[in-house]
Amino acid sequence: MNVVGDIESDAVATHVDVLIVGAGISGIGSAYHLQEQCPWARYAILEMKDTFGGTWDTHKYPGVRSDSDLYTFGYRFKPWVGAPIASAGEILKYMGEVIEENGIDEHIRYGHRITSCAYARDTGLWTVAATRLEDGAELTFTCNFLWMCQGYYDHENPYLPPEWQEKGLADFQGDFVHAQEWDPDYDYEGKRILVIGSGATAATVVPAFAEKAAHVTMLQRSPTYFFCSENKNELADRLREIGVDEPTVHRIVRQQIMYDQDQLTRRCQKEPDVVFEELKELVRAFTGKPDFEFEPHFTPKYRVWQQRLAFCPDGDVFRAAVDGNLTVVTDTIERFTETGVTTSSGEEIEADLIVACTGFNLLVMGGIPFTVDGERVDWSDTVTYRGMMFTGVPNMAWVMGYFRASWTLRVDMMGDFVCGMLNHMHGRGVDRVEVQFRPEDREMDILPWIEAENFNPGYLMRGLDAMPRRGDKSEWRHNQDYWREREEIPRISYDAPEFVYSGERSIGTKKKEQAVTA
Repeated sequence: MNVVGDIESDAVATHVDVLIVGAGISGIGSAYHLQEQCPWARYAILEMKDTFGGTWDTHKYPGVRSDSDLYTFGYRFKPWVGAPIASAGEILKYMGEVIEENGIDEHIRYGHRITSCAYARDTGLWTVAATRLEDGAELTFTCNFLWMCQGYYDHENPYLPPEWQEKGLADFQGDFVHAQEWDPDYDYEGKRILVIGSGATAATVVPAFAEKAAHVTMLQRSPTYFFCSENKNELADRLREIGVDEPTVHRIVRQQIMYDQDQLTRRCQKEPDVVFEELKELVRAFTGKPDFEFEPHFTPKYRVWQQRLAFCPDGDVFRAAVDGNLTVVTDTIERFTETGVTTSSGEEIEADLIVACTGFNLLVMGGIPFTVDGERVDWSDTVTYRGMMFTGVPNMAWVMGYFRASWTLRVDMMGDFVCGMLNHMHGRGVDRVEVQFRPEDREMDILPWIEAENFNPGYLMRGLDAMPRRGDKSEWRHNQDYWREREEIPRISYDAPEFVYSGERSIGTKKKEQAVTA
């Protein structure tokens, strides 16, 4: 069963049946499903960092936590037993338990930066070049199937508005940092802190900063919708109280939360004004101020579900404002000064520390150069099959989770789909699968990855041109609808006409000697 010692290796290349890229929440979950559902498959995980965790290791800013509940963000197979909203440390502990309990650590190669991925149809193999960071050694891996779990943003280069340099960012004489590059040893106690941004990261750091800073100012271009709630799940607490076992608690509470999320999504689309009024009532309840003023700083301009709804445990952002520890300014930056910023309306905001919570840069497939039969892959020329596979790129799947529901719901779902496909190929005696248009698909419209009116956060809009395309049929898009996909994807036939199989020997038997040069 997935024995590490069975991995073929010599001075030329290391060969596995399946190579997983990334040891974050997606990669670890995918490895678990591969072990459980494809015991014949030899596999390895390549991870650039020196530890697991992905985004939960990258981000170290104060208060870093999930913005999804852990009953659905946690894996289907591993019960979550803590509060619904968890810190990064708690999530890393949970992931570490999954790795240890299932022997996944033996398969992870930390500190490996992939420099290219090349597929050759004549051998049915991916050849993956990587640099081992500890000594600079150039290594080669080959595999039959490539499972991309590296996420969708650049972990090393966060987004800063390019016009900030022209607006005098270098003139600021205090400390400046992007939240993604936060040093956990930095002491901000007693400082005046300016947080620029209003999304999920800002909503996380602001309450944490407010506990020790002299004062916090949040400068936002436009407001964000917040969902305030206690950090507990009453159903979970009650089930535990009456002695229900944790796996059952996990399954029932997941179902409850997914149902509630589905209902909220539908209501946001059908009656957004009513939902916004309900969100306001939650703010009033948590602040104890029935006359809490929402204009102009807490009334967004977009529809309530066009961007991710930011979770606000116990109304902490709003309580910081009511307590006088937080000032919110809705404006744009005219210029950075030696002591802070001047806004477009002329307001001067002084700060000792400026923290940019301006998001990240989209990075398709980790920015790794891909080729198929020697031809460079331009992902914007491909069309996605359900946000998982891509035309013209054989034997590869990419885990792209949900924006509105917990990311990990799709990790579990794709685990079932990919493992089912691998077992189908193994049993059928073939080593290559590609997706192709059916006759009825050939005249369909080819469109951007997602409609801007459906979901339009800045990072996605900035990088949309680099993303794969979608068709105008459900099979040829990532529809971002978990509640629909959980019915459709398990019913997919692996013999459907959009799947084209070939090869003379079963996946799982191909040898490393057939590798090609990347």
